[in-house]
Amino acid sequence: MLLCGIINELEQSMSKIDILSYFFCQATDSRINHATAVLRGLLYLLLNQQPSLVSHVQKKHDHAGKALFEDTNAWTALCEIFTNILRDPDLHNTYLIIDALDECETDLPKLLDFIVQQYPASSRVKWIVSSRNWPGIEEPLERAGHKIRLCLELNPKSISAAVSTYIEHKTLQLADQKNYDNRTRIAVLQHLVSNANDTFLWVALVYENLKNVPRWKTLTKLDEFPPGLNSLYRRMMSRICDSDDTDLCKEILAITLTAYRPITLIEITAFVKTFEDIADDHESLAAIIGLCGSFLVLREMTIYFVHQSAKDFLLKEASKDIFPLKTEDIHYTMFSKSLQVISKILKRNIYSLNAPGISIDQVKKPDPDPLAAAWYSCLYWVDHLIDCHRGNIINDLKDSGSVYNFLRKCYLYWLEALSIMKSLPDSIIMIIKLENLQTSESPDLRAFIHDAKRFALYNRPVIEQTPLQSYCSALVFSPEKSIIRETFENCIPPWIQRKPRVQVHWSAALQALEGHSGSVCSVAFSPDSKQVVSGSDDMTIRLWDTATGAALQMLKGHSDYISSVAFSPNGKQVVSGSGDWTVRLWDTATGAALQTLKGHSDHVSSIAFSPNGKQVVSRSDDRTVRLWDTATGAALQTLGGNLGSVSSIAFSPDGNLLSALHVYNHWVVEGKANILWLPPDYRSTCEAFWDKTVVLGHSSGRISFLQFRQGHKLVI
Repeated sequence: MLLCGIINELEQSMSKIDILSYFFCQATDSRINHATAVLRGLLYLLLNQQPSLVSHVQKKHDHAGKALFEDTNAWTALCEIFTNILRDPDLHNTYLIIDALDECETDLPKLLDFIVQQYPASSRVKWIVSSRNWPGIEEPLERAGHKIRLCLELNPKSISAAVSTYIEHKTLQLADQKNYDNRTRIAVLQHLVSNANDTFLWVALVYENLKNVPRWKTLTKLDEFPPGLNSLYRRMMSRICDSDDTDLCKEILAITLTAYRPITLIEITAFVKTFEDIADDHESLAAIIGLCGSFLVLREMTIYFVHQSAKDFLLKEASKDIFPLKTEDIHYTMFSKSLQVISKILKRNIYSLNAPGISIDQVKKPDPDPLAAAWYSCLYWVDHLIDCHRGNIINDLKDSGSVYNFLRKCYLYWLEALSIMKSLPDSIIMIIKLENLQTSESPDLRAFIHDAKRFALYNRPVIEQTPLQSYCSALVFSPEKSIIRETFENCIPPWIQRKPRVQVHWSAALQALEGHSGSVCSVAFSPDSKQVVSGSDDMTIRLWDTATGAALQMLKGHSDYISSVAFSPNGKQVVSGSGDWTVRLWDTATGAALQTLKGHSDHVSSIAFSPNGKQVVSRSDDRTVRLWDTATGAALQTLGGNLGSVSSIAFSPDGNLLSALHVYNHWVVEGKANILWLPPDYRSTCEAFWDKTVVLGHSSGRISFLQFRQGHKLVI
């Protein structure tokens, strides 16, 4: 409410060419509770007011299309576009406003880092943000300079005056809408003033309730709105408990509280028995949702909590009323009914696509959407299974249980549906979660799930882009003994008359990470093994999720091939060396370029982080090794001499000295001393070093390990 007032004041006072862009976060709305949505919303309003800046978007949009703002790289792309716009000399004076940062549920640290990093970009840009006074929000923002912090708790008179103005406005609206007489108008005004306790939300909730009260009942109903949000919520809950529809309302509240995201009006019909016969009667469904007092609101066919405080109240103070048994029982209900609705709805080619090679970008959602009722269930049935009480799901996880039966019948249909939903990587996460649930008591289910994981990992690139290839390429090229292939072989299209000879069993290769358009020159695991970074001669660096194979970030900035990449010890940064003679530091969360380190006069061949992450070392074909400060980008030291064309370098474990081991001219070298000559069969195409260990990679595919003690005696 307060930010709305600030926006109104700015609109009246600023110049006609000034820009005002704002975004309101809301935790209960999955469309507007994540960092990418914030930047996307701010960018839209900014460009709408200064269209000349659209050139910053046009080139990228022409190349990537709608996916620029929606796929896994959307955050990186938006950060780059936004940064360029804020630094554009033609940008007008700009006010960027974000309300309720505390309700940004996803990637809030990314958003805070972005705001702080952009602060110095232009004196013409001013940021205004609001939030609860959480340390996790206040501390990052402290890094920004020239800021003003306003604590509402320390300005009670200003807040009280603002709420009073809001009350007067809402009272006049009610009086006009309901045609109040003077006595009723004054009574409503006095009740709101006496009980609001300087809380905008309390006034808004009472206003919404009074809109539905007949004029002649208004005075008697005022006492039903006690002061304080929790008191108001208690009265609303009491009203639900005393109504004829109490069981239905509690069931709806239980489902919405247990759901992992706001659920649509169509999706909830799968979980509430009363809705089964009126699933197509949206007007009646909406009326039933309206019975849930002031806790729920329906917007664009999706059910939301009216405010985070309403959800918090129900969980903390009304859970015994809503969950007469346990939340685990609601999870089991949602799991079992999810399998029922998925099994009932899913089928092969559910969108009736007219060719097996149709790209996901060409798929248009039918109206009505046959997947609408099963959308939530497809995405979250495994999570509800996991959150059930273990004793409830023993039978479901048996070889004859519901999970095994569902997978044997619907696994490929499910993959197709998730591809259409652009959520195929989620299937791999869910399968891994299922695999972790299994015991030796269900060998058939365990074997099926393991094969399902291999199938999804191997075929993710093609199914993700072309949903119907689940039944074509994915089956045809799977191993002969693949359980998925054997189970669904009758789904292979009849126009494939002769199938190629394939391997009998799955190979050791789990998945291929596709996306680079050139040769991959360097790869590295993150310290926690959850990500892989790759550098290519297509001049890009890519971050990948090791569990799903999904592309997380694409980092651009180098003007030549990427020769070497490495993660920092905490996994928050990546360093890259390139043929453009530079070393670059990147933020793995945002994809932002942090530093460009210049000084080499030839291709950078190798880079490494120090154990504490505060320094980076680089080796170049200019025959120098350079030491850099990661915080400032300053060059700390340059080592020259007869280092040769060393391909790999590393720090010693204590971080004090660079590892002296390298390979040069067919010799293993320590410092400047040759210590071990390599015969022709052992000469390497690439090397890696750690402490006193050398790993040699050979063109034959063989890898050799050498380990040295002090005194250079080979360990036998």
